[in-house]
Parts: sequence; C-alpha cells; structure tokens
Amino acid sequence: MLSRLMVLASAALVACTPLADRVALSPVPSSLELRPLVGSAMVRTVSLPTYAAAEEIALEMADGRIAINEDVLWADEPERAVTLILTRTVGDILNTDVGPDPWPFVGLPDVSVDVRVARMLASADGTFQLNGQFYVASEAARFRDSTHSFAITEPMGDTSVRSISAAQSAALLTLAEQIAATLGR
Repeated sequence: MLSRLMVLASAALVACTPLADRVALSPVPSSLELRPLVGSAMVRTVSLPTYAAAEEIALEMADGRIAINEDVLWADEPERAVTLILTRTVGDILNTDVGPDPWPFVGLPDVSVDVRVARMLASADGTFQLNGQFYVASEAARFRDSTHSFAITEPMGDTSVRSISAAQSAALLTLAEQIAATLGR
C-alpha cells in the first residue's frame, strides 16, 4: 500500500512539473548555386562537443563557464538536426544527390563529408561561434581527399533563445556554403 501511494505521489509530482519549451533549428536557404564536381555526396553524422550535442541550449558566460537553459530545449537531437541541415543545404547549392549517413541511395556516394565541430556556442559577448574541421574523402570517384578548417562567427542581437537559434542557423549556412564550394565550382 505504501509503495502504491509513493507511485501515485511521484506521478502527481511529474504531472505538476511544467514541460520545457522546444525550439526548432531552422535551415536558412542559400542564394549560392554551384556546378557539382561530384555526382553524389554523403554527410556523415556531425560530431559535436558534449554541451552542443545536449538538448539544452548552451551559453558561454563572461567568465568562460558554459551555462545551460533547461527551460527551453532544442526540438530535435542537435547532431541529427545539424547533419540534416548541412545535407539539405549542400544538396540545394549543388543540385545533386546529397544524403546523410547512413547513405539512403543504392551504391556508394562519390564522396563523404565528415564534419567535426570543436566549438558551437553562443557567447555573452553577443556572438555565436562555430569552428572545427571538415574532411572530404573520395568513396567511388576520383576526387582528391582534403581537410578544411572553418571558423565562423555570427553576431547576435542579444542572448535570447531566438537570437541564438538565428545565429546558429546563419553559421550553419556559411559552413554548408564552404562545404559546397569544395565539391563544386
């Protein structure tokens, strides 16, 4: 009987706890159009730092600590959302088959793109920073393997969730354009 009351009390407590709001990371369309040098490309699941891979929204404080906002969460798993945004945007720019890992098409892609993010963070100074490296590897075509560093900074109007989301989307657009430029002309 006591355990039954504890279960009911726990359920009541959970029911009273408000759910966090969720915000979607929205892709920003590119005006860039390039002629592809490859017929297809696969974007591997993007590797993010632990704080950026979490569903809570992170903000770097003035003293360097990273704080998280547990009241507002990303609507999708960040690694998945970033991978899909890069895939879609690169595909739109090149107008060719670009898909996420696992490869959704028959056969091998011509190249794979592996993105490793070292920093993806909104700062108290009003900027959003995205930096790391991406690697292009030839899978089934003659294309030179290469590595590329990126360091992207986007201004934010403030440190609100809306500003962080918009700046992150703009930074991902810039990264997608850089990736597309290595696969097209």
